[in-house]
Amino acid sequence: MSTPLFNMLKKTDKNLSKLAKLWYTILKSSTAFPEIPDDIKRSDVMNTIITIGRQYGSGGREIGQKLADYYGVPFYDKELLKVAAKESGICEEMFENYDEKPTTSFLYSLVMDPYALGYNAASFDMPLNQKVFLAAFDAIKKVADKGPCVIVGRCADYALKDYDNKLNVFIHAPMSFKKHRINEQYNIPLEKAKDEAVKIDKQRASYYNYYTSRKWGDLKSYDMTIDSSILGIDGTVELIKSAVALKEAK
Repeated sequence: MSTPLFNMLKKTDKNLSKLAKLWYTILKSSTAFPEIPDDIKRSDVMNTIITIGRQYGSGGREIGQKLADYYGVPFYDKELLKVAAKESGICEEMFENYDEKPTTSFLYSLVMDPYALGYNAASFDMPLNQKVFLAAFDAIKKVADKGPCVIVGRCADYALKDYDNKLNVFIHAPMSFKKHRINEQYNIPLEKAKDEAVKIDKQRASYYNYYTSRKWGDLKSYDMTIDSSILGIDGTVELIKSAVALKEAK
């Protein structure tokens, strides 16, 4: 006898085997997202590009690295600068100088030899900071086109706004949490950690706001915003894994 439920299951029968394997891994543990069984390739259950915006000291890079390690997919933070330099022909030093900063000294840009940077006459009319940004923008799309990966910062959520298989995450935390991480991770004295966090976050916000039509850290710019101090670094990783699983199972 046909029922609505039977018809629904019959319609989606071709996906049941894959989903059953995936949800088996979820249901196996009630406290954390478990490891994917050895006989299942991660690429079979994960096709999501994860972008991570982050406050300085919130653990965004570490969270992104752990996710990439878990899924066995490429991880891009400063690694993206090498890709952009190789693809564009602009020397990597220029990407480092402009990395997540909206502008730099106009005089500095003016005196740099454009041909040494990989410029040509046709592109010289474009300001150097915009040239570097566009090269990074293109590099983000190219690595995303190759398959699932984790990209930290650099307006990746905006660059991939037309991609359906992405999950945009923003990691933040209270200053008390960030100060201690900055002290432990970067050996910056506690009394100076707050000033460092404020300075770098201001740079990141300026860069993001300057080059996109969005506001850095604003809820509307992301799919998820997570306070990493609530669940801790590993707990935040587990939460994002669960979100990816739900997204993949849709």
